Amino acid sequence: MKPPIHYSPDLETIPDDEADTIQSLKATLLDIMETTSEHYGHAVRSVHAKSHGILKAELTVLPDLPPEFAQGMFAVPGVYQAVLRISTNPGDILSDSISVPRGLALKVMGVEGARLSGAEGNSQDFVMVNGPVFTAPNAKAFLKSLKLLAKTTDRAEWAKKALSAVLRGAERALEAVGGGSATLQTMGGAPNVHPLGETYYSQTAFRHGHHVAKFSLVPVSETLTRHTEEIIDTKGRRDALREAVAVAAEAGACEWELRVQLCRDAEAMPVEDPSVPWDEEDSPFFTVARLHANPQSGWSEARAQIVDENLRFSVWTGLEAHRPLGSVNRVRRETYKMSSDFRSQFNGCPIHEPQALDLPG
Repeated sequence: MKPPIHYSPDLETIPDDEADTIQSLKATLLDIMETTSEHYGHAVRSVHAKSHGILKAELTVLPDLPPEFAQGMFAVPGVYQAVLRISTNPGDILSDSISVPRGLALKVMGVEGARLSGAEGNSQDFVMVNGPVFTAPNAKAFLKSLKLLAKTTDRAEWAKKALSAVLRGAERALEAVGGGSATLQTMGGAPNVHPLGETYYSQTAFRHGHHVAKFSLVPVSETLTRHTEEIIDTKGRRDALREAVAVAAEAGACEWELRVQLCRDAEAMPVEDPSVPWDEEDSPFFTVARLHANPQSGWSEARAQIVDENLRFSVWTGLEAHRPLGSVNRVRRETYKMSSDFRSQFNGCPIHEPQALDLPG
């Protein structure tokens, strides 16, 4: 196995028109938020607006990690309070029969160390999706997909349900012949899987102290793995995913492993193109921490009031040692801030980074 490459700012290549891409992304996301806030009378996230699970948890950084993995917040063993938010990617609140990829945001609190510029508080955020690669090779290509999604915002829900059913059929047909389409999945063709059985990936690259890495969160307890590849019956159940997560979270303790995959070849494992998978045979994921959640309410209005309304999750909230890398991550900095600022101003509810968090139930 090749040794991990050393982090250097030279690994990133910033195109001349990236500032224009950022402005276009902000305008598109703002359009989504203005549309949904007018409809709801309340501002929600521009993407991943609907939460399906909100869990309080504890992250334990493991002792005796190999030096290349013992970097940043994983340099020394420790135990941290954390909150987990499970969602799906649209910016409007839809029936769960419209099946789209699952998202997971993890906020780990009380993490000490040199912060990224502008990163408030003492949290380290991880933002993940249940697939190893991003849908576009760069931010400019992602902008085209986002504009397509923006056109569907606040359209008739019955039409979205019908489209989702058609796209799921098309996706199954592609998978049957060894293919698959990230675009079809994003538009509503993703299998309607149980969120707690899924493995989640950062998809994009991050600095990992002296090195470069991607992250994954893998279900390992039987209370979670029994739901892997389970298809949720959403017929007549608008909030079927919340119901499924609530039942599973109350059934027993849940445990995940937080894993790191190191970049060992800058060409074969590019930083700038997150649509290229990093071969796990060349660089396997390695467990650096365990995330544990005791039996609890998987979702409630009271929890949503705290987490959905008062918190933000951003890859740019964290340590300089885990600096986000690549085109998609760079544009997230201003767009995430714009989204949270809009919610804060529209709802008259300031959003702050918590030093600690107590969830009801």
